[in-house]
Amino acid sequence: MPSFMKRRVVLRLAAAGAAAGAIPAWSQGTAPWPSKPVTVVVPFPAGGGTDAFARPMAAQFARLTNRQLIIDNRGGAGGTVGAAIAAKAPADGYTLFMGAVHHTIAPSMYPKLDYDLERDLVPLILVASVPQVLVVNPKSVSGDFKEFLAQVKRSPGKLNYGSAGSGTSHHLAGELFKQQTKTFITHIPYRGAGPALQDLIAGNVDMMFDGLGSSAAHIKGGRIKALMVSGNKRSPAFPDVPSAAELGLPDYNVTTWYGVWTPRGTPADIQARAIEEVRRACSTDEAKAVWAAQGAEFSNTTGPAFERFIKAEIGKWAQVVKASGAKLD
Repeated sequence: MPSFMKRRVVLRLAAAGAAAGAIPAWSQGTAPWPSKPVTVVVPFPAGGGTDAFARPMAAQFARLTNRQLIIDNRGGAGGTVGAAIAAKAPADGYTLFMGAVHHTIAPSMYPKLDYDLERDLVPLILVASVPQVLVVNPKSVSGDFKEFLAQVKRSPGKLNYGSAGSGTSHHLAGELFKQQTKTFITHIPYRGAGPALQDLIAGNVDMMFDGLGSSAAHIKGGRIKALMVSGNKRSPAFPDVPSAAELGLPDYNVTTWYGVWTPRGTPADIQARAIEEVRRACSTDEAKAVWAAQGAEFSNTTGPAFERFIKAEIGKWAQVVKASGAKLD
């Protein structure tokens, strides 16, 4: 064979090899992802804010991929029990983790964790962001925000607030509120927002600083009453509820957000596919309707941008914990 023909053959083989290297692993003989049901660890009990977004997402994921996204509720210790379980799961793409703002607070609240959020888990996509809302049991607290604040100041410690657990955003939102209003309200931690909400509805606790997502249906049903949403604007879902800035608290800006991670070591091509499938699930008309009803936005922040956001949140909440002196109950 002439030398110039040999060179052409070598170049063709090299090009073919390079192309094969760019082809996803499943096209080289392994099954495409997902080829079986995927488990998503939700680190709080059913009925809480994380669950309120995980389940609609799972339903749309299953419809679009023809594979189940199985919700595995693992509550406890402010969401850190479920996070540790997810962090230690096989890095094969078949265990995802739906965490929340609480997990960027935990490093400042827990002296020792069984996992490291930044080392053991890879952030994939930020799926929902909702304002925090101050909700009360109407039988325990009457009137508007002004009357409520006067009641709290008249009787320090008499009223109490439930949270999803010590070290969660519900807890820290309450501590920040107390700090900025110079009031004292007794903290009652639960094993998730769902149980805390049920006790609020039953009248066993007086109030909660909750993510709007998990409280929305109960506010609309009249079972609890919203007095304030955090931040400087009202929620389109509840235009009659005043913002914190309107009520004289311009620096009370607490957002509850939810995102999806995967165990560190999950192949990059599976990470990319998981991001795309979760994005598709959250972009359906059905999911958009659920998000809108709960006053939420689909943030669609992925990969490195989500990772930078997490680092910033860890730093922000470390300052809040230090300033408030919040401790585990």
